[in-house]
Amino acid sequence: VQLQASGGGLVQAGGSLRLSCAASGNIFSINDMGWYRQAPGKQRELVARITSGGTTNVALSVKGRFTISRDNVKNTVYLQTNSLKPEDTAVYYCNAERLKTARWGNARDYWGQGTQVTVSS
Repeated sequence: VQLQASGGGLVQAGGSLRLSCAASGNIFSINDMGWYRQAPGKQRELVARITSGGTTNVALSVKGRFTISRDNVKNTVYLQTNSLKPEDTAVYYCNAERLKTARWGNARDYWGQGTQVTVSS
């Protein structure tokens, strides 16, 4: 199983980016999927999560600007980022929580490789 994140880049303040993360391989089910970010010298923090049923949890710092969505058929999670600020600059990581490769198999978490988002002022 692999998680491949894409969509990061350099953008001016006020701009937008759409991040994507596709899980591939032998996948039976995925519980929650989410995006985390880590800025230089800071701890990794939750940006947004979404359940398999579509319930979302968005960090206060990005609420109203970022939207998380998910395609369960494609095992892909998206993060639409609008009104970007310099403080949003970080490496963004996607996460698949409690992924199972078989109905009766064990569940474990997987992480993508990260995609850099840089917002210039």
